[in-house]
Amino acid sequence: MAAINVRRDVQDSFYRYKMPRLQAKVEGKGNGIKTVVVNMAEIARALSRPPSYPTKYFGVELGAQVKCDDKNERYIVNGDHDANKLQSTLDGFINKFVLCQSCKNPETDIIIKNDDILMDCKACGARNTADMRHKLSAYIVKNPPAVASKNVRKQRKAATAQANNTGEDATEGLDGNDAEDAGHGSDDDIISQRIQKQAAGLNMESKLALEDWSEDTSEAAVAQRMKELSVKGSGAFAKEDEEEEGDNKYEIFGDWLETGKTRSDQEIVEKAEELGVFGKYKTCLVLVQCIFDENVVSQIPRRGELLGKFVMDEKHQKATLGGIERLIGLNHKEMLIKKTPNILMKLYDLDIIEDEVFLKWGEKPSKRYVDREISKEVKKAARPFLEWLETAEEEDSDEDSE
Repeated sequence: MAAINVRRDVQDSFYRYKMPRLQAKVEGKGNGIKTVVVNMAEIARALSRPPSYPTKYFGVELGAQVKCDDKNERYIVNGDHDANKLQSTLDGFINKFVLCQSCKNPETDIIIKNDDILMDCKACGARNTADMRHKLSAYIVKNPPAVASKNVRKQRKAATAQANNTGEDATEGLDGNDAEDAGHGSDDDIISQRIQKQAAGLNMESKLALEDWSEDTSEAAVAQRMKELSVKGSGAFAKEDEEEEGDNKYEIFGDWLETGKTRSDQEIVEKAEELGVFGKYKTCLVLVQCIFDENVVSQIPRRGELLGKFVMDEKHQKATLGGIERLIGLNHKEMLIKKTPNILMKLYDLDIIEDEVFLKWGEKPSKRYVDREISKEVKKAARPFLEWLETAEEEDSDEDSE
């Protein structure tokens, strides 16, 4: 089944959001002629909407009666309608009831509040009101989307967003510097601050201050560490992927990225393909270290689509976290160590790294990507986020059991 971009006005073949091309089958004849949308269930799943919503939208826009049989996944529009016409009509539904009106991203959830339809965007955080004048709006209000109990990540985000709207003072319990940053709209957003406050009363700054994280800073020691842990990350995989043509291509890719910080996503993908490193998990390690700097908390959301193209499976996810570990521990430790939970939360919000991968990464220090002591420091700093994630996992497991 051919896949197309959710936004058909986007011509980028690497566009992250895809859906099946609509397939229509005309049945019957005369007054009983009807069009069956064969793959409406698959399309609806790709759009994260109930299949009845786009089907009812077809009925409104085409002036036809429709039938929704959810049990048998059969969705019918009366009359003879070709697939191209229905696909164009579907574009209208996507624009009105799927895309965020702020960032035009399809990562939105529908929330019914006071008989209004709110489009809550997980990508940019905006919450816009849908077109309440459209006839479909009345149907959606009466038939709100069911929350799937197994989709725990969406539930947690919705709960966190609701908690953030309670009007609590986001700076309560923060030290002077964090409170000042929060008051001026710093990268440490309210969600991340709440995690840091609620994670078992962990005062990260004071605990880290008691630890001895000193290391040999002599010229010889620094030179040796830089040799073993190069900025591009090839040293972290010295014993792996020996079948590849050496690590020089990753060094070339990293150097190319660092010489052009404003390169577009498409340019970066094309360069990775040219060098033959696109799709390799080691590329994620290089990419993360080169496109981010000390402002990584604010940069991650803007680079979410690019990361989505490179992070393909669990191995890529682990390498991405390895790159973050190196970015924090080797490049900007003074500025970023206390922001580790915020950085991980931004990655979490992109839905490119599974919860289990986060938790497994944080279990114990490892010298896979950085020196073991640096890994220990970064993962200790990450505990507020990891403890929050563990607690949420346990709560979701209890709810599923009930």
